[in-house]
Amino acid sequence: MYAPEHLRPPGRQPRSCTRRLQTVGRGMSLVELMVGIVVSLLVALAATISAISFNASQRQGMGAGSSAMTANAALATLKNDISAAGLGFFGDSRFLCSRLNLSLGSTVHIDGALFSPLQITAGAAGTSADQIDVVYATEVAAGTNVLLNAASNGGAADLRSYLPAAVGRQVLLAPDMPSATNPCVVRTVTATVAATDDDPQRLTFANTGQYNQASFTTNGSFADKARVTLLGDLNWSRYRLVGTDLHIQQPRRGVDEVLARNVMGLRAQYGITAAAAGSTALDSWVDAAGTFASVDASNLPRVRALRVGIVTRSPQPEKPNNSGVCEASSAKPHLFGAT
Repeated sequence: MYAPEHLRPPGRQPRSCTRRLQTVGRGMSLVELMVGIVVSLLVALAATISAISFNASQRQGMGAGSSAMTANAALATLKNDISAAGLGFFGDSRFLCSRLNLSLGSTVHIDGALFSPLQITAGAAGTSADQIDVVYATEVAAGTNVLLNAASNGGAADLRSYLPAAVGRQVLLAPDMPSATNPCVVRTVTATVAATDDDPQRLTFANTGQYNQASFTTNGSFADKARVTLLGDLNWSRYRLVGTDLHIQQPRRGVDEVLARNVMGLRAQYGITAAAAGSTALDSWVDAAGTFASVDASNLPRVRALRVGIVTRSPQPEKPNNSGVCEASSAKPHLFGAT
């Protein structure tokens, strides 16, 4: 600022006025700094504990949910297989094969043994580890069957009526009365000759076919009017526990895969009718024991349903309570009356 001319004292020059600005600063004491650090640590610790607790609860929820989803997926797979059991092995409302010869390549899988397309094998005493075998044809038209026009030894088949069997597909030769000396046999079609006005349709089963190469202890003989059933291909699934893993196996092909993990129990029961045959009622559920330890032509007509249950365990351990005590029950679950 400058003084106006009329106020300026004589003989004095203008002089600038300056103002000194002084910044006054005040630092934090050591005590205040330590208090701030402690408060920050407490806040961070509380947030960390909350995050850990949330993550643990989330992991438990995800583990339980994953276990339930795995169980449902395994049961859905079992249901699909079991619902198709026996397709291709029945004709005219009766079971065609109480005994079977079955091979793949040069390997014999069933050598005239008693056969059922659905079989429960009970687990060892004190366990809940049943085994379930399911066999069925894969062709949409499977179960279509026709009569032989002449006797066959299993090398070829002359048919009384048309069967849509293509080369490379499988058929079942079934005698009128299967027995220990006359089992059914699965054959691969290696050639077909269409029917004419004078000659019937002929299917040939040369030893180049994948189901035609093995030798059996007893080879069946198929008289005139024995049956030939279309299979297409054959699916054989086996469900069993290995440790705590539920496996699905394909015994014919040597395939073994894990279907579900953390499975603690696998149980199955037959739903049967009290009548020997002819009834559609489901009267009771029975284990694979006693009369039903093995299913064959004598008791298979009494089977009306199958029920399957599995017990799974969450892979995430249950967290203890605030006192550090695990509150999980030590009581084992029950499945169809078994521990």
